[in-house]
Amino acid sequence: MFEGNKKENSRWERWKEQLKHTYRLVLMNNDTFEEVGSYRLNLLNVYLLASTLLVVLAILVFALIAFTPIKRYIPGYDNVVNVQAIDELNDQIEQLQEDLEAQQTYTDNFKRLLTGEVQTAQDLENDVAAAQTTSDTTMEEVSPNNVDAEMRREMELAEIGVIAQSGRAADSFAPRSKPLEQLFFVSPATGEISAGFKPDEGHQGVDVLAPKNTPIKAAMDGYVFISDWTLETGNTIGIQHGNNLITFYKHNSVLLKKAGSFVKAGEAIAIIGNTGTLTDGPHLHFELWYKGNPVDPTDYISF
Repeated sequence: MFEGNKKENSRWERWKEQLKHTYRLVLMNNDTFEEVGSYRLNLLNVYLLASTLLVVLAILVFALIAFTPIKRYIPGYDNVVNVQAIDELNDQIEQLQEDLEAQQTYTDNFKRLLTGEVQTAQDLENDVAAAQTTSDTTMEEVSPNNVDAEMRREMELAEIGVIAQSGRAADSFAPRSKPLEQLFFVSPATGEISAGFKPDEGHQGVDVLAPKNTPIKAAMDGYVFISDWTLETGNTIGIQHGNNLITFYKHNSVLLKKAGSFVKAGEAIAIIGNTGTLTDGPHLHFELWYKGNPVDPTDYISF
């Protein structure tokens, strides 16, 4: 055992001695044998020089691949780059499609507002029947076309409501703005209030109970900018008044005015009803908006 270790140590010593041995590299002219150059070298210097050259060469190759277009010609690398670029392009295309659909909805809403297009009574009856059928069937049995149509109506109503509530609608019939306390409102319906104004809970108006077939009246003079059906609120009317005021009348059974019509205060605009999914009995859901924000109607109107 001792002799084996001694042999290994002697080999290691001999190898270290060989590294330290000095050699002379002489360059001579082959024809005249004239000495051109002479260099003193040892194996350790040669190893260090070779290692340094390999490291420098590896760094140059890495830089050439990483920072020049030559990397595209390496098998497998270009596929990863292309996949990332394709994913980014797909995301951009999806965003553009969403923006285009939103712009189209915005344009269609204004087109309907200007032309005063509204559904006929027959169309409303068909929509009510479709909504009732939808609520009684499973998701697998619902017609995709009906669902899409209802969703589009909901989006259109929301878009027009935001436009009107932001104060961008025409206000030419009331050039001067007055405080709400100085304005006179006609009660749209007389009855008991079953649900009060609770904006924190998503209830931005009041629910007024009234007998069946009771006419709903306009609270003030104004222009009808919404007269349509939605799945949640049923037959809905929205009126733009002066002083940055807007009123909404929801869950009606019949709509008596079209979009674009001018109505006087106290004029019948709809019949109380129980349409839409967010209702459990005949009543009027009435909302009063001032400068884009909902306010409690009971502060200004006696129902």
